[in-house]
Amino acid sequence: MKLEKTCIKDLIIIEPLVFQDERGVFFESYNKMKFHDLGVDVEFVQDNQSFSKYGTLRGLHYQNPPFAQTKLVRVLEGEIIDIAVDLRKDSPTYGKSFRILLSSENKKQLLVPQGFAHGFSVISETASVMYKCDQFYNKASEGGIKYDDPFLNIDWGMDLDDAIVSEKDQILPFIENCNSLF
Repeated sequence: MKLEKTCIKDLIIIEPLVFQDERGVFFESYNKMKFHDLGVDVEFVQDNQSFSKYGTLRGLHYQNPPFAQTKLVRVLEGEIIDIAVDLRKDSPTYGKSFRILLSSENKKQLLVPQGFAHGFSVISETASVMYKCDQFYNKASEGGIKYDDPFLNIDWGMDLDDAIVSEKDQILPFIENCNSLF
């Protein structure tokens, strides 16, 4: 496994060691000992999975403390543009977003630590996304930022006029009015 730091502190890309032969492909997507050796000590307690069609945009979501979540995001099938936004008010990168292509082909994973909002857009015909969380979901702690916040100016890899967005995500506040407690 290889760990790659990003331009935002604590937000990291993880690339597994992939073995491929005439039978297909094998790789470890998660190994607690190997993550520990890379300096990533997270105790995951919940796995979530979504299946979405092209044009679906999910996010930007977070949970406030004490139920804030670290997420390890990967794509089982298809391609997504994965986005993380730093909400840590004492961070020099507060309000900055990070964008990465995650796909079943590149097998990259994004570790999104507590203190970030997270979302993704589906740019393939369909996509199946799985992510591990280090805290259980808690409805009372959830928050979000509207996907088209002009301050963030996120490139979702699609025309936002054609995006499929839930009603809940359409009415989220911009970052300046979000209820983040980070």
